[in-house]
Amino acid sequence: MNKKQLALWLLLTAFFFALPATTAQQKPKRKPNILFIAVDDLRPEFGAYGSTYIHSPNLDRLAKQGVTFDRAYCQQAVCSPSRSSLMTGTRPDTTRVWDLVTHFRTAIPGVVTLPQHFKNNGYFVQGMGKLYHGGYDDPQSWSVPWGTPKVVTYALPENQERLKASQQLRRQGESEEGARGPAFEAADVPDNTFQDGAVAELAVRTLRDMAKKDQPFWLGVGFIKPHLPFVAPKKYWDLYDPKKIQLAPNPFPAKDSPEFAVLPGGELRYYKDIPRGPIPDDLARQLKHGYYAAISYTDAQLGKLLDELDRLKLRDNTIVILWGDHGWKLGEHGAWCKHSNVENDTHAPLIISAPGMKTAGKHSNSLVEFVDIYPTLAELAGLSLPDHLEGVSLVPVLRDPVKTVKTAAFSQYPRPNKGNPLMGYSMRTKRYRFTRWVERNDHSKVVATELYDHQTDPQENTNIANDPQNATLVTRLTAQWEKGWRGAKGK
Repeated sequence: MNKKQLALWLLLTAFFFALPATTAQQKPKRKPNILFIAVDDLRPEFGAYGSTYIHSPNLDRLAKQGVTFDRAYCQQAVCSPSRSSLMTGTRPDTTRVWDLVTHFRTAIPGVVTLPQHFKNNGYFVQGMGKLYHGGYDDPQSWSVPWGTPKVVTYALPENQERLKASQQLRRQGESEEGARGPAFEAADVPDNTFQDGAVAELAVRTLRDMAKKDQPFWLGVGFIKPHLPFVAPKKYWDLYDPKKIQLAPNPFPAKDSPEFAVLPGGELRYYKDIPRGPIPDDLARQLKHGYYAAISYTDAQLGKLLDELDRLKLRDNTIVILWGDHGWKLGEHGAWCKHSNVENDTHAPLIISAPGMKTAGKHSNSLVEFVDIYPTLAELAGLSLPDHLEGVSLVPVLRDPVKTVKTAAFSQYPRPNKGNPLMGYSMRTKRYRFTRWVERNDHSKVVATELYDHQTDPQENTNIANDPQNATLVTRLTAQWEKGWRGAKGK
């Protein structure tokens, strides 16, 4: 080797060893894992949302690690339509899911769901608990079959027998109003007696298995409480003093609202000893006590997942998202459950925590929608965004919580209306909720309009749409409503 060859060899050797470690010695950084947590019927009423009387240490702990969205809205306030919309990234009029008996694959058979998109991009994807609506799983979404442990609904034998009788009535096609078990139960039993405790244990075992894989994971965990019946181990009931539980401040329909806007019945009437008329105050307090106990029960199961993430040293490379599929009424407007377009039902919790985020612990007042979750997680993971999505990424808001990505959030709810089916399309702006009820078969036929000013009426107790003094405002909001979600994007 002559001097020139030696010099060239030394130069190339020095260049090779100066290359970045990811090129010469280390593997590229693995894509972030996703821990995707759904909570059924959870309204934004716990510590992170300012409700200090709720015992929610783990929900609050997650909020301190991420951004809490104070104005997140579902697209339809009932389980299957909301979940179908979120998981496909499309709205109910696209999924054609407005009820509990339709699968989104009927209308959009080839759609790539949120978990499916991650699976198609090299993730190991697994789901457990309630993610899609019960009985309407989507096998295309998972790397391995979805599954949920089989457990009891009630712990007490007499309540188990009552439930069996109700199921028999359903099989016979008979009415089951008032035939199910009680709306609440407080038995001194372990957490894994019920589904959420068993799901949490399965999720912990699954995290341990996933930690051993040389593959990023997407783990979906669906908790069913605080959905009815309000069943939780007694220790969670004991966290609350029933004498301190406050009743809803507005147990009456909104003044001048259409009679079909909020219906007082709902699924609560299926449970034992629930009267057909107004709920007595003592019973209302018991129901709220049960709802709060169920929140704390689910909160404890969340804590088991977060603890295991930390123990396995996965937290630094795992995005954690928690959402409630819609809100819930606890006597507001003289009603219970969901099934409407009011703020209590469409407003739901959303917390997103991503590794290394500089805004951890912050809150955002930006208007966001559940259809935004799909593009947000995809962007955080560095994946492309499918063309079918009808939401926008919230990554700009995660970086700067005061950032605005849209001027309004949209929800909807159908009503049969005595053979002339209606659809109420609701638009939530920074200040107003504006809802127009139109005929399902002809949206040009407006049957009723609702307008609530959240600056002066945050409980939506008075519909001011028909006040002549608001005519100009109604005209302006109508024009915005007609532009729909497409017109609200990117503002």
